[in-house]
Amino acid sequence: MLGPRPAWEDLAVGLGPAPFIDQPLTRTDFVRYQGAAGDMNPIHYDDEFARAAGFPTVFAVGMLQAGVLGTYVTDCFGAANLRRYGVQFREQAWPGDVLTYRATVTGLREEAGQRLVDLDLLVTRQTGGTHIKGQATFVIPS
Repeated sequence: MLGPRPAWEDLAVGLGPAPFIDQPLTRTDFVRYQGAAGDMNPIHYDDEFARAAGFPTVFAVGMLQAGVLGTYVTDCFGAANLRRYGVQFREQAWPGDVLTYRATVTGLREEAGQRLVDLDLLVTRQTGGTHIKGQATFVIPS
């Protein structure tokens, strides 16, 4: 496992920071995020609306978890060192889900005088399902 702000010499393909296991998701989390984002889509807080759209209940706002994932990796490698970050939403997350956030080193390279680390990112539900997949690249200062 990698600690905060790992040195270039500490990095190796297959390693990553300790996984982060979050608290169970709540409707309150969804509404708070929506209020902050200014997007109050009722599919994330109104059961009747969600059921009418074909869902069993309300579901998580994916960008909330994408933000948590971004915080998880920038806490380890430093926000100022981020060079690329992208995610894909794969599976719904529901109230009560417990999500685990992981990052794994997939590449180490030097480019234009900078040392770069590439990461695969993964957010899974307690069911084993994949909620989010992503990638990130950070520069590792000398």
